[in-house]
Amino acid sequence: MKIELKGLRHVYPTGDEALKGIDLVIEGTEPVAIIGQNGAGKTTIVKHFNGILRPTSGDVLINGESIGKRSTAKWSKEVGYVFQNPDDQLFLESVRKEFEFGPGQIGMPKQEIQERMEWVSELVGLSDKLDMHPFDLTATEKKFCTIGAIIMMNPGALIFDEPTCGQDVEGNERLRRIIETLKEKGKLCITISHDMKFVVDNFRRAIVMCKGKVLLDGDIETVFSQTEVLKQSFVSPPPITRVAQGAGFSETVFTTEAFMDAFEKYRKG
Repeated sequence: MKIELKGLRHVYPTGDEALKGIDLVIEGTEPVAIIGQNGAGKTTIVKHFNGILRPTSGDVLINGESIGKRSTAKWSKEVGYVFQNPDDQLFLESVRKEFEFGPGQIGMPKQEIQERMEWVSELVGLSDKLDMHPFDLTATEKKFCTIGAIIMMNPGALIFDEPTCGQDVEGNERLRRIIETLKEKGKLCITISHDMKFVVDNFRRAIVMCKGKVLLDGDIETVFSQTEVLKQSFVSPPPITRVAQGAGFSETVFTTEAFMDAFEKYRKG
């Protein structure tokens, strides 16, 4: 999967310029995190990846094809989007029907739907709740229901908008396994997150946005070493990273083990 942005601008009807001429390429299967303060343009940019929003100017290419050549419904086969608020996505009377709806709309054979149902429901932890009404699920389970509904459609790329909101440790671990499994199956996972610990634990590439522009784009060690630039986007590295930076370590660390190794090198001079 390759998503390419060429001079992407988006101006809302209010006149607010949310995206200011962005050039960007995301491709392959390596998960990517998009980070930045509220209002930076993160959700606006990813909503262009399957045509929920259309460029004011510039273009979005999905595997070389302009986003303008298909409807959002058609692009949903290629790029799946999981909304930040599950209540914006759930509308049927059972988890099972939520899982069946999307695949049915794109013409997936019934046998394949049932086979995917078993695998996906287990992956998202809802195999024993398929006949429950989605609104009877916990907030965490609702989030995984929406994720499962999109995975069911088997798109090449999946976008998760703030999936860690309201998650506990167990929920974050399940998200980690989902992202890892999608990568193993050749899917591109793009995730918006304010949880920097989750970002450094699960992504190798981070894109930092601020005021409709991309400030930084690269591997997490490089991105989180740019402390002065990060301040512009009101992004703070994880606590242990900040401690190491404050101590003057030359390496950017994200774990206790890495911190101790860096400390030993620093101590020895």
